Amino acid sequence: WDMSEQAGDWERENNKEWEARCMEVYAAMIDCMDQGIGRIVGELKKQNEFDNTLIFFLQDNGGCAETMGRNIGSSWSRAITNHDPMRPDELQPMIYPPMKTRDGRAVLGGTSVMPGPDGTFIAYGRNWANVSNTPFREYKHWVHEGGISTPLICHWPGHIKNPGDLFKEPGHLIDIMATCVDVAGAHYPKTHNNQEIQPMEGVSLKPAFENETLADRTIYWEHEGNRAVRQGKWKFVSKYPGNWELYDMDNDRTEMHNIANEQPEKAQELLKLYNTWSKRCGVQPWPLQRPSRR
Repeated sequence: WDMSEQAGDWERENNKEWEARCMEVYAAMIDCMDQGIGRIVGELKKQNEFDNTLIFFLQDNGGCAETMGRNIGSSWSRAITNHDPMRPDELQPMIYPPMKTRDGRAVLGGTSVMPGPDGTFIAYGRNWANVSNTPFREYKHWVHEGGISTPLICHWPGHIKNPGDLFKEPGHLIDIMATCVDVAGAHYPKTHNNQEIQPMEGVSLKPAFENETLADRTIYWEHEGNRAVRQGKWKFVSKYPGNWELYDMDNDRTEMHNIANEQPEKAQELLKLYNTWSKRCGVQPWPLQRPSRR
């Protein structure tokens, strides 16, 4: 027998099982989330507040292509030397490995660790992120559609004109605050503790609940050097440290045909808008220049 070939077959089969378990864990996480939402809804109904509550549901970004915990080794899991249990009121001190469980065990990763228990940490990975984002480009962290596009589900009995309908105008996370202030009849302050604060950037989504168009505006993004502008059908986007690209989102939602060279005036217009916005909102150049330690 060719033992190397036999080992290769075992590795391929083992990898299939490992990947299948990763998706089982992912499905279990969604199930846990669904049950948690159900408990919140149940409590709102118990308190007779369900019909008087506006519920937003969305994810914050596209599929995560990070590979932590998917490597062959698990050297970061051995970096935990303090195995003391966490106190009942203690929060997890780290959100990335090396980490430990509440009872003090090291959190493990690597392909030799079957994901699932509380002592494992396996990232989603690029392949599954690609499945989640299809047909959009890029992933969490970038601002092409694969990194920012997500559906927003709104539930508000008696206040949404056609519940179940799809409303296709683009919105932004900043619109959540503006919507809450609007529907609550609240006033967003200009100062806090005698200090001026940033005004709201978003617009209320309430018109969408009544099947009306949203106010005209330009939307901006910046995350670790990745930048984008959305104005009507136009999207101007740059993957750090690359050049700016221009797309017609009505005809090219998957961002496959860069027309920046065909529309130089529109590209320059959007670039000026982005530069004005980034200056007004204090967007820092990437990478950030941290002060040196002496």
